[in-house]
Amino acid sequence: MAKSITTNNICPMALGINVLSGKWKLQILWNIYNKKVIRFNELQRSLGNITTKTLTDQLKELEEQQIIKRTVYPEVPPKVEYTFTDIGLTLEPVLKALCDWGTQYSQSLNMP
Repeated sequence: MAKSITTNNICPMALGINVLSGKWKLQILWNIYNKKVIRFNELQRSLGNITTKTLTDQLKELEEQQIIKRTVYPEVPPKVEYTFTDIGLTLEPVLKALCDWGTQYSQSLNMP
C-alpha cells in the first residue's frame, strides 16, 4: 500500500521528502533516469540486494504518486517496462544535483 500523500497545507520541502522517501526510491529513480526505459529484472539486478517484494512495493508507490509509468505489453512471457512520467522527468535536476553532491561529499572525506 502506498503512502498517502496530502498536499493541503504542507510545506513543499516536506511534500518532496514524503514522495521521495523510501529505502530504495532514490536509487530506483536514478536507475530509471539513466536507462530511460527499464524492465523489472534489469532494475533489480542493477540495485543488487533489493528483494522482489521491496522493489515491487516501491515501484507501485512511485506509480501511484505519478512519478513513473508502468507499461505492460501483451506478450508471453509478460513484458513490463518502467519510465518517468512528465512530472517524474522534472526530478532530473534534483537527481543530478544529489549525485553531484554525493561525489563532492565523498571527495571531501577522501572516499573512493
